[in-house]
Amino acid sequence: MGRGQFPPVNKRRQFCVIFLLLAGVFVFGGCASLPANKSRAPKPSLRCIKSSFGAIIRGDPTRKALALAFTGDEFAGGGETILNDLRRRQAKGSFFLTGNFLTNTTFVPLVKRIAAEGHYFSVHSDKHLLYCSWEKERQTLVTQAELQADLEMNHRRFVRLNLAQPPGRYFIPPFEHYNQQIVTWAHEKDFILINYTPGTRSHADYTREADKNFTSSQVIFDSIVKREQTDPHGLNGFILLLHIGSGPGRADKFHARFGELLDYLAGKGYEFVRVDELLESKDHP
Repeated sequence: MGRGQFPPVNKRRQFCVIFLLLAGVFVFGGCASLPANKSRAPKPSLRCIKSSFGAIIRGDPTRKALALAFTGDEFAGGGETILNDLRRRQAKGSFFLTGNFLTNTTFVPLVKRIAAEGHYFSVHSDKHLLYCSWEKERQTLVTQAELQADLEMNHRRFVRLNLAQPPGRYFIPPFEHYNQQIVTWAHEKDFILINYTPGTRSHADYTREADKNFTSSQVIFDSIVKREQTDPHGLNGFILLLHIGSGPGRADKFHARFGELLDYLAGKGYEFVRVDELLESKDHP
């Protein structure tokens, strides 16, 4: 055997060596290039508008579309009416429901209908906790572990119902109240905190006649019309918050006028879309 020559190699042995080398590249090189924990969090459009605390409060203000959002905890009296009116208009809504709502067996058929008809649905806190204080400083009232466990349990309750589609990851916080820390902690678990677009009284449809802050359905309706007429962008990109039920303490149920509201806004040319469709629209070049 001369200098620079190598001994002959068994072909089968050569094949095995090459195979193992390639396998090693795939296992170690390929897997190393993937993120350890691929995020399940949605990716909102850059045109979304955020509050000073970091929550998304409006979609693209140049797009003539809005999201009709409904929260639910104890009551669901308007549910069938709301779904019937949405179906009549071939519109989609977005429903944010607590664990308390999902474990009420009376409400389960309604939840199944929401999923079956293609509406968006997601969490609203498992036990409807107050995450931070009402004072200006908004001191956090839960630990990071408590908050994340609360959201994940709420999410699991949807999964256990074996619905027609999986729950989403955008969520509206209980009492629509939060701070920057809550936004950050939620995002660590792939939940994106959103809230209603300010400027109307729609979210006051839960107030009871005996309450000091009672807001009538007429005042609510008029506030939406006024905002549409006075905002430079109308209601483009709006997250318009209502409640799926207001309970026995309120006789003036706004869901009785929900169909009228849909007709008015449709007459103005608005498209009614799910929050994920509103917030994830493609950015313009």
